[in-house]
Amino acid sequence: MAGVEVLDRELAKVRLWLAGELSGKVAGPNADEVRHRIMATPGPRWFGPDRPIRQVHGDAAIFIGGLRALLLQSLHPLAMAAVDAHSGYRGDPWGRLQRTSAFLATTTYGTAEDATRAVATVRGVHRRVRGTTPDGRPYAASDPHLLEWVHVAEVDSFLRCHQRYGSVPLDEAGADGYVADMARIAVELGVPDPPRSRAELAERLRAFRPELAGTPQARAAARFLIFNAPLPLPARPAYGVLAAASVAMLPGWARWPLRLPYLPLTEATAVRAGGHTLVGALRWIMETPREHA
Repeated sequence: MAGVEVLDRELAKVRLWLAGELSGKVAGPNADEVRHRIMATPGPRWFGPDRPIRQVHGDAAIFIGGLRALLLQSLHPLAMAAVDAHSGYRGDPWGRLQRTSAFLATTTYGTAEDATRAVATVRGVHRRVRGTTPDGRPYAASDPHLLEWVHVAEVDSFLRCHQRYGSVPLDEAGADGYVADMARIAVELGVPDPPRSRAELAERLRAFRPELAGTPQARAAARFLIFNAPLPLPARPAYGVLAAASVAMLPGWARWPLRLPYLPLTEATAVRAGGHTLVGALRWIMETPREHA
């Protein structure tokens, strides 16, 4: 029994260390302080504790959904040109991830006041992002049409990946509720009429398809995200599983423009099993801070 207790203590130490490493990458060096402020500050919220958005954004499946969203979003040439010129995703990928993570956490779990402030910050950044694509087309990050594309690609990715890899997939009403919850944030960001159900979401995605293309910038971003993310050597195998699972969740029409392979048998067996194993491990790690809070 003593040996088992020692093993349990050592395993708990490893788990806490992994939790710190993960939260440091995703939320920054002061992750615990930020999380406490978001969760513990009193006041009304945009979303109550029973809303689907809290379930989806609190599950480790969101890691696969987030990478899938970035790959899908890159297919719009105007949106990709803005990211390529202004986001600094190559020079500061972790900073960009931490800012995105903070925005999602604040709007999902934070007070209405903090959520409104976070949206205002993002809208201020969007107003300054404008330019011209390599083929001469102007773009602006505040364009409601581009904002809608980024939104629908993100919602579709988070929801699909949660339904496959989440610990408790949403029922039909919950899935529609998630789309409706996300519409609240989209309206605040400047999307005038975002989809509010899965049927509307699917229709908006279909409507965007004629505008999508695999530009050289998009393919370079895909290569960076899948093969060249700046990670320490021990983390690369796990990230490889994450990347493979994210690519496997893309629709077939999104693969070829980004020059991504399609291996149906492998994706249905090894990749899916690996994705479930990885998400389960991430979920185990993510629960540690909550248990020790």
